[in-house]
Amino acid sequence: MGLILGLFFGVGVLLIIATFVAPAEARAATDGRLITRSRDLLAAAGVEGVTPAAFIGACLITGLIGFVVMFAVSGAWPVGFVFGLMAGFAPIALVRSRARKRLAEFRELWPDVVDNIASAVRAGLSLSEALAQVGERGPLPLREPFRRFGADYSSTGRFAESLDRLKARLADPVGDRVIEALRIAREVGGGDLGRLLRSLSAFLRDDARTRSELESRQSWSVNGARVAVAAPWLVLAMLSFQGDVIQRYNSPVGAIVIGVGAVICVFAYRLMLRIGRLPEPERVLR
Repeated sequence: MGLILGLFFGVGVLLIIATFVAPAEARAATDGRLITRSRDLLAAAGVEGVTPAAFIGACLITGLIGFVVMFAVSGAWPVGFVFGLMAGFAPIALVRSRARKRLAEFRELWPDVVDNIASAVRAGLSLSEALAQVGERGPLPLREPFRRFGADYSSTGRFAESLDRLKARLADPVGDRVIEALRIAREVGGGDLGRLLRSLSAFLRDDARTRSELESRQSWSVNGARVAVAAPWLVLAMLSFQGDVIQRYNSPVGAIVIGVGAVICVFAYRLMLRIGRLPEPERVLR
């Protein structure tokens, strides 16, 4: 038990130190799938100032704390281990929830942004100026990324590179489509920009309305799946305060029972979500 605690603690400390010591170029060159997915998740949630390694370290430390607390309460290492896994996954679930809320909010705001850009273009502004003025007059949650786009473009004069940085800050599938449409419109030129923006705005409104209706109908099944999965673990947490009962799980057979239950719960929850899942828009031309 001491070896496991020491291993978790050492890995967490090393990950935290690596975020401050390793240079950015070296970290980028050795990025693996876990680091890349963590970076994408943090970007989609709009979390800035937290590196993927620090986020992974936070998950490990949270899991270790959950293990220590539940092991101290129950005295059964299988119970502490499974609740440690849940605690380690808690930061990921929190960031995913924030990312979903952020993307849903942006989905409702993009038609207004496109209308704002179209109005600015009709008023005689260039496309770059129209994008920059969204940072001053656009929807409040989207002002900061477009304000920073205006600062980037003013300092560099490179429209394509400023758009790429805007895409990275937004980390939004709908935003990717809007930005790539604007990029093509600028490169091709012509007098169809206003028509393109009006068509894009109408399409985004229809898509947002349809997805909102489907998500509202889907929410009951998702909430039901969450309650069904959480119920047995809440019962196990309450049993942890009854020492004579919970000690029955402090054995290889008890560990197998808890492990099989955890696997079944995860499989059933993922299956339920997959059956009722709506197709998620993917980011394009990253």
